Amino acid sequence: MEIKRIGSQPSSKGPSEWFTGTVRIDPLFQAPDPALVSGGRVTFEPGARTAWHTHPLGQTLIVTAGCGRAQHWGGPIEEIRPGDVVWFSPGEKHWHGATPTTAMTHIAIQEKKDGKVVDLDGGRHRRAIPQLGLSTQTLASSLRKRQREWRTEPWIPSR
Repeated sequence: MEIKRIGSQPSSKGPSEWFTGTVRIDPLFQAPDPALVSGGRVTFEPGARTAWHTHPLGQTLIVTAGCGRAQHWGGPIEEIRPGDVVWFSPGEKHWHGATPTTAMTHIAIQEKKDGKVVDLDGGRHRRAIPQLGLSTQTLASSLRKRQREWRTEPWIPSR
């Protein structure tokens, strides 16, 4: 048995390659091999959101505070509130975050496949992000360029 005590793992700022706006990530758990599951608490300040992305084995969000929004590719923007549980299927392109005026916190649970839990922009560049962060400057530069393009799309909240 292993107990992760509150405050025993440091919070981190959501990287600009993954998010627009101010986001805090609090790791909750990462099961040791051979298990695949990991989870974290993510807090989005008003107007903050993820980039378009997919998860190779899907993702579950459990909204715990505030008011947020989520959208899958081609679908309407949906409002999400505390107690809502959102499931994104493997490979389903989506984003999620706070509303323009209200912060939102959720617990995100996902599994890794081939060492990866997320692929930004649904695989458009076929460059998956390693679970523990970006591995190269080239990838970071490419993602920054895509993020600037994403911000110009009309349904994306501004910073």
